[in-house]
Amino acid sequence: MGRSVTSAAEARPADLTVLDLFAGAGGLSAGLHRTGRFATVQAVELDVAAAATYSLNHTGTTVHVGPIQDWLRDHDVPEVDVVVGGPPCQGFSTLGKQDAEDTRNELWEEYARTVVQARPRYFVVENVAAFLRSEQYARFQCSTEPGGLLADWTFQARVINAADHGAAQARRRAVLIGHLRDLPFPGWPEPVTTDRQRTVREALAGVRHSCDGTDLPVRATEFAGRVLPGAFRTTELHLDRTYTSTSRARFRTIPEGGNRFDIPDHLLADCWRRHKTGSADVMGRLHWDRPSVTIRTEFFKPEKGRYLHPVAHRAISHFEAARLQGFPDDYRWVGSKTAIARQIGNAVPLPLGEAIGQVLLDAS
Repeated sequence: MGRSVTSAAEARPADLTVLDLFAGAGGLSAGLHRTGRFATVQAVELDVAAAATYSLNHTGTTVHVGPIQDWLRDHDVPEVDVVVGGPPCQGFSTLGKQDAEDTRNELWEEYARTVVQARPRYFVVENVAAFLRSEQYARFQCSTEPGGLLADWTFQARVINAADHGAAQARRRAVLIGHLRDLPFPGWPEPVTTDRQRTVREALAGVRHSCDGTDLPVRATEFAGRVLPGAFRTTELHLDRTYTSTSRARFRTIPEGGNRFDIPDHLLADCWRRHKTGSADVMGRLHWDRPSVTIRTEFFKPEKGRYLHPVAHRAISHFEAARLQGFPDDYRWVGSKTAIARQIGNAVPLPLGEAIGQVLLDAS
């Protein structure tokens, strides 16, 4: 008697559909997709250059460009298995002035309204760690209580370090994982031990110490009625800045693992002479054998943090920053150097997205 054969495609479990809000350049979706079991059906992003980057790298996804409020008003929200997103966090950030009245802080409400319409089994929110101490977080919690907007869902939250989940970067972020009340909590990704964390050396393996000039190739693409620079592969972003001779001289005095405190007095800026204490990360070199510090939107400015290359006399390039975030070398980017830096710095590290995705798959 013959035996029936089931093809691999027939045996493969169905993909989990995803709606990506405040999607940026697509780091969270790209991380989920690395599991091979997620399909992002729609994304919403305000910034046109970031939306163009997202669209280029997620060709099966419909990308809405514009405010989430307009999208909710004018479009049908698809029903999906998972809603993900990181509402803008500038008002919560511990860097610079925190602004509790920043209107961007209220965008979690648009996220919640989307969840109600999309009816997902799970949702994921990613934000800065300070979000868990904010009034908006308390209101988000209240919305899941009986009679609240999200009464059909509940969630757990914790601060997660991306370095504990495969990223070559110490990036501490608040992560909320929500689920329908009739489903169990899917769990948290299992962290790796400190000695298994991915290092800068591993992430930058094969990247030359010298850069390929300072300017992006002259290239243009049209998206959403705008003509924008690009598209550029990640490998085309290995670009330096034009530094003053004084800056170069300072860099040369900073040893491996060093920082501004290693710069001799005659090269110090007046503000550094007056402040002998403070952050040891300013003008600091990344350590080869540790994860990097958090890659932020101005990683190309060494005066903003520990963003000098471990040995080369320059800040890390966009290519290197993208590698530290986990983006593949063939990812394509749209926008100016500053716009692309913002996309890289705002992204969720891909390994963290993959780790979260795996726990959702295991629970499905």
